Amino acid sequence: MNKDLSNNNIRSVLFVCHGNICRSPMAEFIFKDMVRKAGLEEVRIDSAAVSYEEEGNDIYPPAKRTLHGHGIPFGRHSAHRVTDAEASEYDVIIVMDASNRRLLPRIISPMNMSKVHLMMEYAGKDSDVSDPWYTGDFEKTYRDITEGCAGLLESLSQAEPISTVG
Repeated sequence: MNKDLSNNNIRSVLFVCHGNICRSPMAEFIFKDMVRKAGLEEVRIDSAAVSYEEEGNDIYPPAKRTLHGHGIPFGRHSAHRVTDAEASEYDVIIVMDASNRRLLPRIISPMNMSKVHLMMEYAGKDSDVSDPWYTGDFEKTYRDITEGCAGLLESLSQAEPISTVG
């Protein structure tokens, strides 16, 4: 996998985790905030799950508190499982851990799998984003996601000029 997106025209990013109530929506809103502050436009940013377990649920309250505590704006969220059709709409798909990556081929096509990258690749690390559902450490998860999103933003900044939507 090559994390260098500088030769691509990235206009859309989908973040994926297990249930779409902690890590992926945190990444969605953290990245939206970073992109907005960078003055970029026309980047579609969203999040989804590899499971149906939390379908329809909002962001988990401790994740909301963490975002709020760091001044990251967020709105109402409705967890959902990614579909192949949805995956085809995005230029890059960022998964939070190796388990998400293992489950995705059961859901999305090989063509869409070619767009999948691990979040921490963008931080220059071969590791997973800490899962606060099990650790309870939402601050560590916030730090992991922020580090990965900063690297992703740097990759986007090296690409053709873009601007932010959604």
